[in-house]
Amino acid sequence: MKRACLLLACWLVCQASWSAAAEYDLVIDNVRIIDGSGNPWYRNDIAIAGDRIAGIGDYSTAMAITRIDGTELYAAPGFIDTHSHTADALLDRQRSDVPGLLSQGITAVLINPDGGGSTDIASQIATLREHGTGVNVGLFLPHGEIRKQVMAMADRGPTDSELSLMRDLVRQGMLAGAFGLSSGTFYAPGSFAANDELIAIMKEVAIYGGAYNSHIRDESNYSIGVVAAVEEVIDVGRRTGAPVVVTHIKALGPPVWGMAEVLTRNIEQARREGVQVYTDQYPYIASHTSLDAALLPRWAFDGGWPATVARFSDLNQRPELEAAMEENLARRGGADRIQFSRAPETPAIVGQTLQAWADQKETGAITAAINLLLQGRPGIISFNMSDADLETFMRAPWNMTASDGRNPPWLEGSPHPRGFGTFPRKIRKYVLEQQIITLPDAVRSMTSLPAQVYQIHQRGLLKQGYYADITLFDLDEIKDNATFESPWQYASGIQHVIVNGGVAWSNGQLTQVRHGRVLQHE
Repeated sequence: MKRACLLLACWLVCQASWSAAAEYDLVIDNVRIIDGSGNPWYRNDIAIAGDRIAGIGDYSTAMAITRIDGTELYAAPGFIDTHSHTADALLDRQRSDVPGLLSQGITAVLINPDGGGSTDIASQIATLREHGTGVNVGLFLPHGEIRKQVMAMADRGPTDSELSLMRDLVRQGMLAGAFGLSSGTFYAPGSFAANDELIAIMKEVAIYGGAYNSHIRDESNYSIGVVAAVEEVIDVGRRTGAPVVVTHIKALGPPVWGMAEVLTRNIEQARREGVQVYTDQYPYIASHTSLDAALLPRWAFDGGWPATVARFSDLNQRPELEAAMEENLARRGGADRIQFSRAPETPAIVGQTLQAWADQKETGAITAAINLLLQGRPGIISFNMSDADLETFMRAPWNMTASDGRNPPWLEGSPHPRGFGTFPRKIRKYVLEQQIITLPDAVRSMTSLPAQVYQIHQRGLLKQGYYADITLFDLDEIKDNATFESPWQYASGIQHVIVNGGVAWSNGQLTQVRHGRVLQHE
């Protein structure tokens, strides 16, 4: 027994001495490096010390605590998801390890998009830090929630004092470290805001160097039309000097299919004029929203949801509501293009189309939709885009990758597969299979470009001195497995994910250590 204890003690002393003598915590040997700049890959070693990349070169003889053989792998900067609806998961102690993100190679997300989320950035940051996260997290200030806090659901412009209050809230959030302002002018109450209101608020954001990220007022021909809606975002950039982003850019619905060429030309022209305008995009031809947002006219939301529900019983307003809903359903291609993703009040509809549910109830699609809205506000997946438009946007050098995805509790509902497959799908489908873009360009759209746009310092590139956020993947195996019929499947081919120097995902498994940090705009 004494001999065994002595041997163990000697081994521990030797192990401690060897660790102390090691130059690096981790070395990735002989890996193909795609550095995020858009340059072609090259082969080398990557050395990591603490949370930083100590160097890229020949480290074959260097002492390291851990080594990863990268011979069959590609190394890229950790992917940055610039539009993520994962705040609920990240703020939940039980779910904040977010395997659905790490399995895609994501190492950082920006939350509170579309004008929704918490207006108390400092409190949100404190909660995230309290229990830790699997990935790095940056925060937007949500215009819609700020407006609601000051003006409730009023369909009017703000008074001078209300605008001043909104600007005060923005100032507090920027000082707390927000990366900019998100808006959802398609959704109420953001839809009640004129562009001059957004410009006035963004001038406050611009003082602190923040950006503007907008779910535009109209992605189809609902109101002002998609061309004018993109021009609104460009105008914010033109009049504030801030970087502006048309988020999850699309031409939604058959009436506007083919408009990607026009929108691309308009964005190029604005950039030639000196406006810092960008876009982001998910690689799917289906979007996700709520049934009420998709079908109801915005005037129906004035006064809040109880007032909306009351309008269905108003014999003077219901015919006008139904007519507007018919038009909006046609814009999305009909009831067979709408699939229910989540409906706590009516779970039987999850996975079905609106048309199938209406047929089952032996009623029209609009009547079926109204009956569902009287019970709740179900989520929907809407198949409304064309492949040609998607590919046109994807080729643009100013287009980033973003999931717009959620990570709900496991097996809850039937969510959009983008929450589990966006980044591997772009590489598998649009780089390898269809060759719409190159691998270096795809990686750039996921890494250095978003880091540049949102000023996420010392991330987004594989470069000495930068934070060690690294995704290692097998190009032959990388694949999104989540589908619209079966979304609860992690991607494959992402072998290792390193967050701030720590291995967070390895060989298809979480490492049970949350290495993420809260990112704050400096």
